[in-house]
Amino acid sequence: MKRIKVIGVVVLVLLVVSAIFAGVSVQALSPTYEGESKLSKLSHETKVYYDSYGIPHIYADNEDDAFRTLGYVHAQDRLWQMELLRRIGTGRLSEVFGSKMLNTDKFFLSLGIDEATKQTVSELDLNSPTVRLSQAYLDGINQFIEEGPTPIEFYLTGIDKAPFQLEDIYNTVGYMAFSFAMAHKTDPLLTNIKDKLGAEYLKDLDLNVDPNTVWIKNHKEESKEALHNSIASSVTKALGALSLPLIEGSNSWVIAPEKTKNGKVIFANDPHIGFSQPAVWYEAHINTPNFEKYGYFMGGMPFPLLAHDRNLAYGMTMFENDDIDFFYEESHPTEKEKYRTKEGWSTYEKVNKIIKIKDSTDFEFTYRKTVHGPILNGIADQVKGERPIAMWWMFTQHKNELMDALYGMTHARNKTEFQNALPKIHAPGLNIMYGDAEGNVAWWASAKIYKDANSAHTKFVLQDTSDLKAPERYLDFSENPQAINPPWNYVYSANNQPDSIAGMQYPGYYLPENRAKRIVGLLEAKNDWTIDDVKGMINDVVSSVNPSIITDLNGVVNREELSGAQISVLDKLLVWKGENNLDNIEPTVFHRWIYFFLKNTFVDELGEEMFDQFLSTHLLKRTIAPMAAKNESIWWDNIETQSVVETKTQIVTESFVQAFEYLENDLGADNGAWTWEKVHTLEHPHPIGQVEALRSFFNVGPFPVEGTREVINNMAFNYDGDGMHHVTAGPSTRRVIDFSDIENSMSILPTGQSGNPFSEHYDDQAEMYVKGEFRKMLMNEKEIKETSKSLLTFKPTE
Repeated sequence: MKRIKVIGVVVLVLLVVSAIFAGVSVQALSPTYEGESKLSKLSHETKVYYDSYGIPHIYADNEDDAFRTLGYVHAQDRLWQMELLRRIGTGRLSEVFGSKMLNTDKFFLSLGIDEATKQTVSELDLNSPTVRLSQAYLDGINQFIEEGPTPIEFYLTGIDKAPFQLEDIYNTVGYMAFSFAMAHKTDPLLTNIKDKLGAEYLKDLDLNVDPNTVWIKNHKEESKEALHNSIASSVTKALGALSLPLIEGSNSWVIAPEKTKNGKVIFANDPHIGFSQPAVWYEAHINTPNFEKYGYFMGGMPFPLLAHDRNLAYGMTMFENDDIDFFYEESHPTEKEKYRTKEGWSTYEKVNKIIKIKDSTDFEFTYRKTVHGPILNGIADQVKGERPIAMWWMFTQHKNELMDALYGMTHARNKTEFQNALPKIHAPGLNIMYGDAEGNVAWWASAKIYKDANSAHTKFVLQDTSDLKAPERYLDFSENPQAINPPWNYVYSANNQPDSIAGMQYPGYYLPENRAKRIVGLLEAKNDWTIDDVKGMINDVVSSVNPSIITDLNGVVNREELSGAQISVLDKLLVWKGENNLDNIEPTVFHRWIYFFLKNTFVDELGEEMFDQFLSTHLLKRTIAPMAAKNESIWWDNIETQSVVETKTQIVTESFVQAFEYLENDLGADNGAWTWEKVHTLEHPHPIGQVEALRSFFNVGPFPVEGTREVINNMAFNYDGDGMHHVTAGPSTRRVIDFSDIENSMSILPTGQSGNPFSEHYDDQAEMYVKGEFRKMLMNEKEIKETSKSLLTFKPTE
């Protein structure tokens, strides 16, 4: 019966698509890249030159006209993406996809993003330049909604187009902020491990930072003369199924003139975000008599998060600081509507919400809030038991000035003006990377950081009544980790732990040293960097850590239990230099071995559910190398075998044999054919591509792809039992900006500029991307106009 139902749905979708094609021509559904059009509220004519990759170069007489034009052209390529992004934080996905998104909508509504947005917008200065340009951008979006063709996804899902408002910008910001958070995957899990197994089992998980690891070094500028997984795992899975981009990590480095061949700054950045179609960034180049910026924009946001001009360049990585905490609340023994606070008993606040569900009746629910935040019992399925757990989130607890920060960064003319905008970033925490034509390089960890009795122990559900709206103190921005023009002549970030400059460590969910170690090793070894060198480095696929893991594991392997073929493969691993190219077999064997090593080490104590949660955390990534190096650990013993105590040798040897047998069964007896290209692939999924009959039309790929987890060309995938490493996240763009030749700076997108499947720019960069190729970010006006593929002119309405 279920199979018949599925077939019926597919047939219905195909009939709808056929009807659309029959009733509307493909041309009518495609973006308009040339011709003339009227645009309301324009003061002067604007021209949009589209280059050969569909990137708009907007020429206007003033910023208001430029941003109004940007809104229109952004919408015609990405309206469907904008629509989904504005719905997530306000719990409106069920309107589009039905009841399967109900739990996700409940969760996001309980976070309070919508309430925080209402508060923020109510306090905006409507005459500020931030709001004025934001409104101009929205005007452009809304005119396209009113006059432009309806994207095919709206037909297929049956939803209507609706105007965008200022609230939509801030709701998208809220979703972006939450997608950075790692605490919701880690804190409840660690609390469960401690409660289930005891604190002794946490010692080997290296919760604190190893002092021997690679840290990001701080440096105050000198004068020139001186030279949790569990709470939101269902949410994560649901959003992943919808192919919505989640922020995963990033690399960036900026090389000072002293280390470059041409004596000018070279800037590199590749933010790591979940792969999706369309990809997250929309490129646009804006030019007015008083303003120019080449930027990377998120759907529905008027200011770029990554950008450059002739004077400066900036980008970002995740800071990975801890800006979410969980608290056990104590309910009154007889008056269940009350809970304990430092001042005595307070009443739970009750919040009522209604979720509209496609093809069903509305769903009404109520959740409770405390001074810390929403109670997640009954909201997040993984929060079990009667004891209330509240979630405190920096984003909703403080004033949201991120759009003002982005405006300031976008309009800064020098390092001082740029730095002055950064204290307005409170959450999510970002490493802001900077370089300029004057030779300055800088990195700032930008976030609201606090010192409190709990601030160094935030990876568990806390059991006191602290009010983190009033901690001991918030640090001044000058106390945040940062490095400005350091004497080692570069700055970098790879989501790894920063050193302290305020007498404290900054608790967070930092990634292991793997990428940082490789970046530092390459940068230190060379003093004549060129743009071509940096392009090669940003595509680097060598792990500086994985070969040492092999060495540690090999040291305890019992070779007497291995066959000749198994020993031969192990010997290949021992001379492996850490490359992850398509024709290598070593990464194929390595990752199967590590998967079984982790499973045989942890699953007996954790159980399958908690083990799967553990696999999705940054903590797991940080655990692999230390566990491989340990000789003794409480985790080695399999608690299911009462009569014997297992050793590391048994675990490691058994895991290698299992990996070998698995690969032999799956890829054949010829281990020389176990190449990385057979198991490591990238497909860019579109939400509608979940319907198998429409997959090839909406999705892009799959492609065999080089790279792996935690190398510079970071192609992330989940460890699981199927042995196929389907890449889920990686570089959302690769940008290299050379201030010695700014007009020939280079970039690439994972698929294409347009999110419209009828556009020729839907996937025209996809094969270039997997090959590690680049294209120019055009800035020379003469070159742009001479090579432009099409011209779209907007005229004021009369």
